[in-house]
Amino acid sequence: MIELTEKEKSLIRIIQDDMPITERPYKAIADSLGTTEEEVIAKINEFREKGYIRRFGATLRHREAGIMANGMGIWIVSKEDVQRVGKIMASFKEVTHCYERPTFSDWPYNVYTMIHGKTREDCEAVAKRISEAAGIKDYKMLYSTKEFKKTSMKYFEDGEEG
Repeated sequence: MIELTEKEKSLIRIIQDDMPITERPYKAIADSLGTTEEEVIAKINEFREKGYIRRFGATLRHREAGIMANGMGIWIVSKEDVQRVGKIMASFKEVTHCYERPTFSDWPYNVYTMIHGKTREDCEAVAKRISEAAGIKDYKMLYSTKEFKKTSMKYFEDGEEG
């Protein structure tokens, strides 16, 4: 079990959320913790080196950037061809997620791709290119009608012991 200090937990509470939008976000984090920017960066690097943090990245708010359509491509791919096809599908820059999932008697789709574009037509065009590249013709596109929740995972909450 990993033992973290309260100060380390406080840092995790902050970095698991949105980064401050400022020229020096690590300084803003340090100021809120009563430490230095260098100490914050060093601690984040230590967490990465120890494997506590697998990756540290940014998420683009796609709607603000003009990416208005998100289509879930659902594909029927033979078990023998999943690896080959999955690699092809995942290679498209417009695909952010590509998964294999189990099938059911009334649901034959086993490969899923999340495709992003400015319009539905853009997503459809990408799906067609994927279909041609992978040689998979049996697919459909699903589009969201309402978003109920979209948040990042929280490992420590305010006031939580952890």
